[in-house]
Amino acid sequence: MNTTALTEEQIRELPKVSLHDHLDGGLRPETILDLAQQAGIELPGGAPTDSAEALGQWFATQADSGSLVEYLKTFDVTLSVMQSVEGLHRVAKEFVEDLVSDGVIYGEIRWAPEQHLEQGLSLEQAVEAVQAGLDAAVAAAEASGKNIQVGQLITAMRHNDRGMEIAELALKYRDKGAVGFDIAGAEAGFPASKFADAFTHLANHMFPITVHAGEADGVESIRSALVDGRTLRLGHGVRIAEDIAALDAGDADVAGLGDVARWVLERGIPLELSPSSNLQTGAVAQWGTEIAQHPFDALYRLGFAVTVNTDNRLMSSTTLTKELLLLVEAFGYGREDLLLFQLNAAGGAFARFEDREALVDALVSAYTS
Repeated sequence: MNTTALTEEQIRELPKVSLHDHLDGGLRPETILDLAQQAGIELPGGAPTDSAEALGQWFATQADSGSLVEYLKTFDVTLSVMQSVEGLHRVAKEFVEDLVSDGVIYGEIRWAPEQHLEQGLSLEQAVEAVQAGLDAAVAAAEASGKNIQVGQLITAMRHNDRGMEIAELALKYRDKGAVGFDIAGAEAGFPASKFADAFTHLANHMFPITVHAGEADGVESIRSALVDGRTLRLGHGVRIAEDIAALDAGDADVAGLGDVARWVLERGIPLELSPSSNLQTGAVAQWGTEIAQHPFDALYRLGFAVTVNTDNRLMSSTTLTKELLLLVEAFGYGREDLLLFQLNAAGGAFARFEDREALVDALVSAYTS
């Protein structure tokens, strides 16, 4: 237990690793308004257009529904201004700028190119536009004396039948910005097994996979992600707690772990936990409605490879700094705890071994100095 609580500014200054951050969930409200005006787009869903502040509040209110399905509807607004090369480039560039401001030194940006074709872009044009924006921001950061490494997680939407096509797209841009593959969207009713051919194809090409699982569905969805999805990480994965008989035991040997939970624990499979988002979508409703009731701490004490993420910074009105601060305030974590969360993330990053080693060295140096 930490006796001197870290401040928000202290946490912001510490280097961080971000594994679960959606491109279409991280726009600046003022950028949405600018892009909509430039393209003559009327924002859907009754989103306000009078001010960036009002729009930002609208997102937070709409997303705080307790339902993943309702939460996902807010993306109609962000996607509406991400249908051109110019829009994708700007959003991607600003996305990385905001990560740099938040102290992130390694970030994986996940997004679904298939959702950005309404104005005639090809999948390839969309990926290249995003990569150009990412590259521009990384170069600008380096010019200002700050370093960040980023990669794309090419994502397929669960409700569409384009898994193999998007898997091929990810492989096409391997070593050209794409570092991994994901599936996202409505989880219940769309298990990883529906994409088994794509996952097998990616595994045959030794391409890293993460799967959204254990957010809006339970243990069997996680099992499918592990078995059918060949996943190396669990996107959220918070409902692994359902497979633990005594969550507050504090000792894995007496906690009563089910087969899936034990598999995840013993193999150190990273959980991409997003505290604020998990509350908003109802993913942790069975345990409570406050951060202090989130299973994060219980999973951490049991030895799971927990990581801290934002999921969607716009919808949750958050940053990685704020998510860590919430956990510090709820559970009394200190620098040593936050370091371990970052090391878990660095260890699970879809980066080359030497890059992960460099990340670990940078993190240890900063958190122990």
